[in-house]
Amino acid sequence: MDLPKLRAYLDDLIQSLSSEDRSLLGARLRGLISVFPFNEYEYILTFLVDRQIIRFQEYEKLRNEYISANPYLGLFELAPRIFGDLWCRQHLMDLDSRFQHPKKSLDPDYQPGQYDLWCEGHRIEIKAARAIDTKKRGALVSKALRRSSPRPFWMNFQQIKPDMSDVFIFIGVWVDEIAYWVMSAEEVRTNKYLSHQHRGGIEYQIGITPDNIYEFDLYKVPRQDLVRTVQMKGKKT
Repeated sequence: MDLPKLRAYLDDLIQSLSSEDRSLLGARLRGLISVFPFNEYEYILTFLVDRQIIRFQEYEKLRNEYISANPYLGLFELAPRIFGDLWCRQHLMDLDSRFQHPKKSLDPDYQPGQYDLWCEGHRIEIKAARAIDTKKRGALVSKALRRSSPRPFWMNFQQIKPDMSDVFIFIGVWVDEIAYWVMSAEEVRTNKYLSHQHRGGIEYQIGITPDNIYEFDLYKVPRQDLVRTVQMKGKKT
């Protein structure tokens, strides 16, 4: 169940309200101010439970179904720095303990902030981006997309410094899927979608869209093969 299907389901339930309650709900929604986590959907569901259109047990079932169908939706609520820095590092370390925080005892030449993770002799930079509907306005979570969605998206992986790492792991997040692309520093340097992030700057960016995502299939890696691929790509650097 995606957001449009959830809304359609709620609209059907709203039709079960009395004419007076439908008018009341519509008026309140038109003047509603949404502040996370109190949004339009929370208000509609609370109203429907209050008017006994659905029971609390039915609400719980609907909530569980929606969460199970969109397991990564919560990642769209994270602040950019937390998502792009803290979450992605911890996520990889949770997947495999061979991913480690870099430190001098592992890499004598390491300088703070030089790269993100160390893995069996290889310096790793992590870049993460979320798939959001580029044609829709609103909060980030309201624009979150499923992997199968035909809607346009743009994953912009920023602040790329190809000379600072041996291997790059790009993490793409949809509400129902996480994808991993692993590239050596040389593959990043020579990628045709690499461009300057700022004119004359030293940082670069790579954008993945529905039009070019298939061109990155050769770099896509299952999560269980991440370390093996890092080892292989690192040797070529």
